[in-house]
Amino acid sequence: MNFKNLKLNDYDFTFTVASRWRDMDAIGHINNETILSYFEDVRVRYLSSLSIDINNQSESNSVILASMKIDYYHQVNYPDIFDVGCRIIRIGTKSFDLLSSIFLKDSDKTLVSGLFTIVCFDYVEQKTIVVPDIIKNQLNPLVN
Repeated sequence: MNFKNLKLNDYDFTFTVASRWRDMDAIGHINNETILSYFEDVRVRYLSSLSIDINNQSESNSVILASMKIDYYHQVNYPDIFDVGCRIIRIGTKSFDLLSSIFLKDSDKTLVSGLFTIVCFDYVEQKTIVVPDIIKNQLNPLVN
């Protein structure tokens, strides 16, 4: 699926972030590390809204990031303001995929998209676990 064509209202969770002077690289673009930071922030906020505490490694019901793929569609520049969206797009037995995208504020222009595979993990036993029902209930398929 081409995630570039999705609109902000296709995402289940959003927040707004303003770029900062320090976020720029030598060319004037928002640095790649900062883009990953925006995606990390929306992922943490979204999972927290689902009552998943990714901050506590003594939990037996948590998650761990397994992989990520980032696609850049347009330049991302300072001093722009962005809307960042996140949604679950796939749920497996022990993992799920989160799609996140960065939009120019108040528009549906997708600047960057990221696909993140999250594995459900028991930090006490140090092993993967099945996806909890609270995650399964959030699945809102983009297509059948």
